[in-house]
Amino acid sequence: MRKLTLAFAVLASLGGASLATSASAAPGAPLGVTAPETVSTVQMTRMERRMMERRMDRRMDRRMERRRMERRMMHRRMMRRM
Repeated sequence: MRKLTLAFAVLASLGGASLATSASAAPGAPLGVTAPETVSTVQMTRMERRMMERRMDRRMDRRMERRRMERRMMHRRMMRRM
């Protein structure tokens, strides 16, 4: 059992290493790392920021409403037990 696990680990590491070297565009660079000159900052517009705030507000309202409903259901259960 231990030898089988070790064999799978070795094969997985060899397979991952071969994929990483053959699939990368820049040899020697880790995956997901880009050159600093290609990275740029993007600022949201007023409309995008407002839409995001509305989405967050709606999400918070839904969560609060769900918690309120759960509390009410628990209260009903407690009342039924008595």
